[in-house]
Amino acid sequence: MSREFKIADVIRSATLIERQEQRAVFISFFLVFVLMAAYYMLRPVRDSMASDWSNTEISVLWNIQFVLSLTFVAIYGVAVSRIKFRHLVPSVYGFFALSFVGFHFGSGLVEAPVIIDKSFYLWVSLFSLFHVSVFWSLMADLYNKEQSKRLFGFIAVGASAGAIVGPIVATIAAQTIGSDSLMLIASLTMLIPLPIVFYLQYLKRTHLLNEQVNVDLTPIKIGGNPLAGFRDFVTSPYLIGIAAFILLYTAISSFAYFEQTNLLRDYNRDQRTEILALLALVVNSLTFILGFFATSRLTTRLGMPATLALVPAFMCVALIILAFAPILTVLLALQVARQAGNYGITRPAREMLFTSVSREARFKAKPVVDVAIYRGGDAIWSSAFALFTDGLGLGLAAMAAIGAGIAALWAGTGVKLGLIFNNRSNIANSSVEVSKVDDSAEAVVT
Repeated sequence: MSREFKIADVIRSATLIERQEQRAVFISFFLVFVLMAAYYMLRPVRDSMASDWSNTEISVLWNIQFVLSLTFVAIYGVAVSRIKFRHLVPSVYGFFALSFVGFHFGSGLVEAPVIIDKSFYLWVSLFSLFHVSVFWSLMADLYNKEQSKRLFGFIAVGASAGAIVGPIVATIAAQTIGSDSLMLIASLTMLIPLPIVFYLQYLKRTHLLNEQVNVDLTPIKIGGNPLAGFRDFVTSPYLIGIAAFILLYTAISSFAYFEQTNLLRDYNRDQRTEILALLALVVNSLTFILGFFATSRLTTRLGMPATLALVPAFMCVALIILAFAPILTVLLALQVARQAGNYGITRPAREMLFTSVSREARFKAKPVVDVAIYRGGDAIWSSAFALFTDGLGLGLAAMAAIGAGIAALWAGTGVKLGLIFNNRSNIANSSVEVSKVDDSAEAVVT
């Protein structure tokens, strides 16, 4: 047996990846690694720009972002229904890659670079909506259902690795060549996925032998009643409760983001990029650890009510501390705890809430909650924050006290949602048991 086959067998034993799958899986791992690394290079550059603008200007951008998000989700839905999937994925990545290269060179061609900066700020936010979603659609098109159960967990580690490496590159670049050059590096990095996507489609036919596998994108195609998701949403108290939980989350995240932006105004753009990149590095590293060791244990041991309320309750206490010590170090520690807690604990638990709704509601109403409510919450709370600070002149301490009250309400909503989820799950389990008993009785009679 050759050395190559021995290595392949070792990999198979360790990861459950069959020999003929290994090339495609490792390339898929590398693809999502590159995508996440590029995004986390761009994100600190984007957020460092915000400290050059007033709270009102940022609020206007967030309201524009809300409208753009809904518009581009609709445009993508049309594209999915009109363009062959094997052409759609490279088209999306190629479009964004070239657009980011254009932003880098375009900033030196206009008299008012602030217009380019604000456009870039909005564009990175749009990119964050699509790049991971499109990647997992590609994975569903490459691998069959049996393979997905074995392979997707391993591939997903590539996203976590990219989210850690990207901020490291951003930190080093900000210290050496500056944030403007970092934008070009990230833009060129976005070109790497193009040949990879085509090669993966080749491996689908030659190595995976999955030519008959096609991703099911029917849930995101536009068809039927476009308001069906909104109708299902407004008629379900449970979904409205989830929306309230998300709205309160966006209130706290908006508060933390705006105050972070305000406290970073005294630093230049390269320094801000470095600080924000280090923040992202710490957050993603903690999220990685939480995902591996804590999230499932917390849900199992504490239950859904306590798990959903854990981060909100912590934020309430942290914001009270910030009200008495309104300094950048305390705020950044709060940001680390909020983001890591959300990604590693609150977000997974929140996604579990959708397991107790019907499949139809999951596909039709969930996008309403995830896009319309989430982005709408950003728009509403950014306007409120601008009113309180630029309009009424409230300072960090006062805003932290208000935020603590909102966080307490957020925690209470989490407890209530968790209790409702438990009741719905118990009812569903009881129905299953009754159905089993009825089936057994029928079998005996027969």
